[in-house]
Amino acid sequence: MTLAHDVTGDGPTVLLLHSTVVDRRMWDPTIPALAEAGFRAVRCDLRGYGDSPLAAEPYNDADDALALLGPGPFAIIGSSGGGRVALEIAARHPARVTTLVLLCTASDDLAPGPRLRAVWDRENALLEAGDIDGAVDLNVTQWVGPEASDQTRSSVRVMQRRVFDIQMAVPEEPPQTAYEYAYADITARTLLVTGAHDLPEFSEVADHLAGVLPAATRMHLPWVGHLPSIERPDLLNPILLDFLR
Repeated sequence: MTLAHDVTGDGPTVLLLHSTVVDRRMWDPTIPALAEAGFRAVRCDLRGYGDSPLAAEPYNDADDALALLGPGPFAIIGSSGGGRVALEIAARHPARVTTLVLLCTASDDLAPGPRLRAVWDRENALLEAGDIDGAVDLNVTQWVGPEASDQTRSSVRVMQRRVFDIQMAVPEEPPQTAYEYAYADITARTLLVTGAHDLPEFSEVADHLAGVLPAATRMHLPWVGHLPSIERPDLLNPILLDFLR
């Protein structure tokens, strides 16, 4: 199956991988800025998000995303769970990935603390009770930072509801195919962005990666929650473009 995706602009390719709270629409404020700056932006819905149904057999998110690209080099911008996929791609294909921008990224090494476990437990309890709207509200409150507009919160609510509708309609998701790789094999220039209003686990992930990746830049922003690209695109887009250039 080919992932739902779209391509905008001409020039060096930038692959955008969304957070697992939302779908590829999270990049709506980013795509015009990339295209205007002379990049070719490729964004996709991973399986079980947006317009991409869940798989019926084992799959791998990194392989699915790579299938959308040609043979040449590319950059990646990954948000949260999409950042974990970006890290896998860059570790398995270091010669192809020129630049990584990781926004509040997850990783294979993420160790959930009490606050993150409490969010997951509360979400599961709400879903088991059939309170999908409550689970949506929980995620919007948790993951959207204080500087986001009401319109942005409404957009995240729509996307998160779509995630639940797709994934809860399938009795059991097939497993992902696992590969062996090491983050130390990544050679791409990497920008690790975290925010003051996010859970501490994501800063811990970024701090760890900053010590592992050979060409990493660390940036902590005071106005960021978990989804900076849609919370304040006016502030984040210049950061993205400066690093990609």
